[in-house]
Amino acid sequence: MAFELDAVVLADDPLARVRIAGLPAYERARRVALKVGATRVIVLDADRSGLEAWRADRTCPLLVIRADQLVHTPLVTPLVEAMPDGDGVVVAVGPEGSYAGAYLAAGTSARHAIAALGRGEISPTFKGAADATRIGHGEIARHSIVTPVDRDAAHKLLYRILIKPQDNAITRYLFRPISLPLTKLLVKTPITPNQVSAIVGLLVLLGCWLTAHASFTMAIAGSLVVLASGYFDCCDGEIARLKLMSSKLGAWIDTVVDELSTIGYMAALGYHCHLMFGQPGFDIWLAGVIVGTATYGWSIYCIYFNIIVAVGSANSQDYVGRFVVVPGTAPNSVRLRPAAPAAIAPKKPLPPWLQFLATNMPHMVRRDFLVWAIAVLSIVHLTYVAFALLVIGGPMIAAVTTSHHIALRRLRRSVAESGQILEAPAR
Repeated sequence: MAFELDAVVLADDPLARVRIAGLPAYERARRVALKVGATRVIVLDADRSGLEAWRADRTCPLLVIRADQLVHTPLVTPLVEAMPDGDGVVVAVGPEGSYAGAYLAAGTSARHAIAALGRGEISPTFKGAADATRIGHGEIARHSIVTPVDRDAAHKLLYRILIKPQDNAITRYLFRPISLPLTKLLVKTPITPNQVSAIVGLLVLLGCWLTAHASFTMAIAGSLVVLASGYFDCCDGEIARLKLMSSKLGAWIDTVVDELSTIGYMAALGYHCHLMFGQPGFDIWLAGVIVGTATYGWSIYCIYFNIIVAVGSANSQDYVGRFVVVPGTAPNSVRLRPAAPAAIAPKKPLPPWLQFLATNMPHMVRRDFLVWAIAVLSIVHLTYVAFALLVIGGPMIAAVTTSHHIALRRLRRSVAESGQILEAPAR
């Protein structure tokens, strides 16, 4: 639900200029305010004479954040979620119950807060604040930046948001140990996540051009360049999370580059095999390029139809195989919800080798595994095996996504035929 929200960032303390992960503390606080829904943000230094004019006659709630510490979205998200309908104040507190440096005031309390801020007050001590609702903040929400030791700890706290519990073994042990230090270097520069995505695209183009030669040496070099692009591909999302620069456009750029990279590299590898192993007449390698391009292209269409129409996302990792119809938010409306995965319990314990495959096969179709596997196969001059695996994977993925696509279209058609209104995805 859309709402109006003003935000004030208090940056009069010299600590507000301390840089953590490439951003001054006051700028990070400003981006936090925007991230949680603030429609207008003002950064105040010692001169607060323009505050009354900035607020004017606006009556929407007011969010206030102190920038003399590292702050992140979990500090203020609970405040916005508990925003009072009328008058009232909600205050963020730490585990010990003390003021954590952020509060939200609504109604007449917001007017009292503006007056108090104009007088130089930095804590919620104005009229009505004594009865404020106190809300504990989330994890990775704030940290002191007073001393060098504090700042080092603040860096480490913030970098914890880059560790995803859903990371598979390939990502955790082969990619993160290199991408994280690379991100820590890039985050200190003005480079943006979208610019990193552009670098990834250029590296993939170079890798494809190198691969599309008859020489094994060129194919190996191309495979290694594509592998290197995978490490930079980790960095764009990490920088976006650290600098609070995530956007739908950025997500689209990232995921489109990923999908086109897969098709482009598969075609380049097939052309290499055509030059290296092709025979006069019918060429199985070029036929494989056509089959792979067609099947991967169709799968991408199915995936994007799914995430746009049913999920409401710009990230192909949010793909959902099955949906169920649940009541919507309005009369005679429904929405689609991801179906809970059905657990299949084996009647007897699986052999160790089969248990290993069942656990790890889902990770073996991911791009991060494939680029490593193909690089290794190229180094040992088995490029034809790498290409064959990619081509075989195309129809398999297409078969799965096609079945999901048909089921999704049937589900949407049955809703329309029932006379109900299908709500757009909530994301």
